[in-house]
Amino acid sequence: MGFKYFGVMVLLAPLLGGCANMGYYLQSVGGQMEIWKREQPIETLLADQTTPPGLKRRLEDVLRVREFASRELALPDNGSFRKYADLKRPYVLWNVFAAPEFSVKPKEWCFIFVGCVSYRGYFSESEAQSIAEDRRSQGYDVFVAGVPAYSTLGWFDDPVLNTFIYDPETEVAGLIFHELAHQVLYVKDDTTFNESFAVTVQWEGVSRWLAQYGTSEQRAAFDAAQRRKEDFALLVMKYGSRLDELYRSDISDSQKRESKRQIFSELQQDYTQLKASWGGFSGYDHWLPPQANNASLASVAAYTQLVPVFQRLLAAQDGNLARFFREVEEIAKLPKSERLARLKER
Repeated sequence: MGFKYFGVMVLLAPLLGGCANMGYYLQSVGGQMEIWKREQPIETLLADQTTPPGLKRRLEDVLRVREFASRELALPDNGSFRKYADLKRPYVLWNVFAAPEFSVKPKEWCFIFVGCVSYRGYFSESEAQSIAEDRRSQGYDVFVAGVPAYSTLGWFDDPVLNTFIYDPETEVAGLIFHELAHQVLYVKDDTTFNESFAVTVQWEGVSRWLAQYGTSEQRAAFDAAQRRKEDFALLVMKYGSRLDELYRSDISDSQKRESKRQIFSELQQDYTQLKASWGGFSGYDHWLPPQANNASLASVAAYTQLVPVFQRLLAAQDGNLARFFREVEEIAKLPKSERLARLKER
């Protein structure tokens, strides 16, 4: 699966409360309007004899997952993921990440209601590439990633999309659990907190889904995928720490550039060895391409950094997700500087 499902976009930020510029406002509204025009209730599609059998089977699976999410995981019971839209393209939007030449901290884009986020989403790939090129011309490291899913954080009902409906069942389930987790809790100005929380719910939800409904083959595949995710996250964090130490040092910019190139070269070598240990699995190649840079590392770190901490907090609640949600909501009320310390205390 890779990290492709972790790219949840707050794409209605300008619509809900201000915009960075009118062009971005218009593309956000236009993209959302297109989705609304294409939406159809899943129950209507299931009753329609012209709906392809393969799509019907997938939509039936989605409804089972959707009911499980609310019944077993204490996730919102609302209209999200009860409609389907075919967008006629492979991704719903494209995320742009940017980081300074000598920093692993991504640039943030800020909006009134949702706060600051470490990426910016576009419904048009060409528009995303255009803003990416503009940031490159300003000296930023830039990374663009296609994203198959998005979240409106409960302001509207989010649909099932053609961009992920045909993925393996466990991946579709995980995506739905992840997106609904954002509706449980969203904290302004803290992408890492939000995404790590949602990933924790996602992984726990899929594990419970498989325990009830999965085959032994599906469970084995999920366990292997989890090990790969953990391996990859540790690799990124290791090299992110090395780069952060380099960028904070007092050496000259030219020395930093040379050391930066060397560190990324070593990262690629370690990644190649890691893939070999996975039997050649290449699902993370897009997130760590040969031209990997500060922005591509930041795009991964934002979604994994606090997952182990949230997992320990969930275990402390004896796996009770409703209690876990209440605990996290209380921690979320704290100032950003205090949240991590409190998480580690629990």
